[in-house]
Amino acid sequence: MNRKRFQGTDTFVATEDLRIAVNAAVALERPLLVKGEPGTGKTVLAYEIAKALEAPLFAWYIKSTTKAQHGLYEYDAVARLRDSQLGDARVHDIRNYILKGKLWHAFLSDARPVLLIDEIDKADIEFPNDLLLELDKMEFHVYETGETVRARLRPVVVITSNNEKELPDAFLRRCFFHYISFPDRETMLRIVDVHFPDIQKRLVREALTLFYEVREVPGLKKRPSTSELLDWLKLLLAEEIPPEALRASERRSLIPPLYGALLKNEQDVQLFERLAFINRREER
Repeated sequence: MNRKRFQGTDTFVATEDLRIAVNAAVALERPLLVKGEPGTGKTVLAYEIAKALEAPLFAWYIKSTTKAQHGLYEYDAVARLRDSQLGDARVHDIRNYILKGKLWHAFLSDARPVLLIDEIDKADIEFPNDLLLELDKMEFHVYETGETVRARLRPVVVITSNNEKELPDAFLRRCFFHYISFPDRETMLRIVDVHFPDIQKRLVREALTLFYEVREVPGLKKRPSTSELLDWLKLLLAEEIPPEALRASERRSLIPPLYGALLKNEQDVQLFERLAFINRREER
């Protein structure tokens, strides 16, 4: 078993509470259930854990149509029927039509892997309960061949959720839970420094002030996330926007420069336009 502890990586800033949560889940051999605002790094976390532990990663991205069985295996009966009609000798071995899922591949890993089950709340309400036994016992039965597949080494399981649906209590009991809070200014400075080590400090200071002001605007439908801040900073650098252009006293409009990186729907843009109109009218 890999005894390395997760401390973050050179490309991922992990707060102390996040490091504690990851290492606790690893020690307890429980799935780590991660929630938080979109864009706070829930999915990236699994990749960074794998990087830090030097472990292989198996990522299972959940859709609304995903069933728990898809993560184990699928039996391609249609392909077998087609091959039988064509006289293909492969039809005599049913194993040729068993398609291994992400859990099966993770269970076969020679090194302790990281298994990401991403956005579990996208699937139907029964999906988490349908995985209880497999995540508990780290094994499942293949009915078509009569074999039982067991994990060679228990994976580090990371499960993300955007809170679109409530997860069943029986499933929650088996997880170690962590909510990734939105980064405060100090943590955000560290994140920006990782991605833009040579950026002008004055630009970052003004950009962060404006960014957090945007997030606090009442009535905002979608508050900009960390990933959107990084995109915005990249654009500010590319367009050579000076720091003073971001100051409230210098801006001609309440709408931030290159706002398309921060505001992602027409309602929020219209909200800022209305606020700008009211602000101009009050200044007269």
